[in-house]
Amino acid sequence: MERKKERNYFHQLSKLRRRPLAVAGPCSAETREQVLDTARQLKELQVDIFRAGVWKPRSKPGTFEGVGTEGMKWLQEVRQTYGLPVATEVAKPHHIETALRHNIDVLWIGARTTVNPFDVQELAEALRGTHVPVMVKNPVNPDLSLWAGAIERLWAAGVQDVAAIHRGFSTYEPTQYRNVPLWQIPIQLKGLYPHLPVVVDPSHIGGKPDLILPISQKGLDLDFEGVMIETHPNPTAALSDAEQQITPAALGEILEKLQVRSLPDAAFISRTEQLRQKIDRADREIIEALARRMRLVEKIGEDKKENNIAVLQPDRWKSIFETRKEWARQMQVNPEFAAELYELIHLESIRVQTEIVEADLTKNLTAEQ
Repeated sequence: MERKKERNYFHQLSKLRRRPLAVAGPCSAETREQVLDTARQLKELQVDIFRAGVWKPRSKPGTFEGVGTEGMKWLQEVRQTYGLPVATEVAKPHHIETALRHNIDVLWIGARTTVNPFDVQELAEALRGTHVPVMVKNPVNPDLSLWAGAIERLWAAGVQDVAAIHRGFSTYEPTQYRNVPLWQIPIQLKGLYPHLPVVVDPSHIGGKPDLILPISQKGLDLDFEGVMIETHPNPTAALSDAEQQITPAALGEILEKLQVRSLPDAAFISRTEQLRQKIDRADREIIEALARRMRLVEKIGEDKKENNIAVLQPDRWKSIFETRKEWARQMQVNPEFAAELYELIHLESIRVQTEIVEADLTKNLTAEQ
């Protein structure tokens, strides 16, 4: 299900400026002075949309949870004084009602809300019959179906102008990121909905200023529509997410450095098509090799069944894991990629052999029933 709409609000903004969409502003609206000072500086940078949260769903109680409705007046003033469209996060239907009453231009649904279909459906119903553009952040956990489902719920409610925000995913594993990007998930989302604008949020992915530029560039290299970057006049004094916000001056430097890739010309398309045909042939050879491998796996499975041997042989797996990585290294293929690939192949081999070994047991149980 995709709502095809050529004149999407977010596409229009970027095409109007002939550059990536730039959404920026503080994590939280803290004071009137802070909001207006930030907006003044961002207006000079030609930012497209001014963002600020007024309701902040914090992990623990007692932390700064936003100024609430009072912040709406400040956003209205930004709109009136500087002519910038303004955006804020909504998590409850009454947030939407309040935002629309204050003429907020764009809304976004946060990662903690996207994860709950009940909450998203309530927001979709509250948006039914309105014409406000909505951005949807990916859920905190890496679940493509939840992200896609939230977008589809909005389309089903008649919301025309929808965009996705890639802000990364939570993990227990230590990484250089605050939220790991797992780029394959937004790539899959773009595959599902080619016309859907996608914006990268390097502030939440990186969690620190020095990662904002490379993450932003990665998003543009993947043909994302633009960036959402948290910007504060004095980040160290910010009441929320101080470590990941940057000054308007730093934002200006980043926007200057971002490179937009050129559209392909006819010669490039022709060369690429020839290479893709070769890739197709190589892929078919890979599938044929996998088919031959699985036939051999089946024969080993039959032998294990006849001799009452366990399917899993740890020493054999260790040998495969080590040798394939070394073969990949010798052939200038990323050894870690080879390791991941052979882990999948090995799991499939175990599944095939398990079915063979357990076939008689399943047959006997069926007969007894």
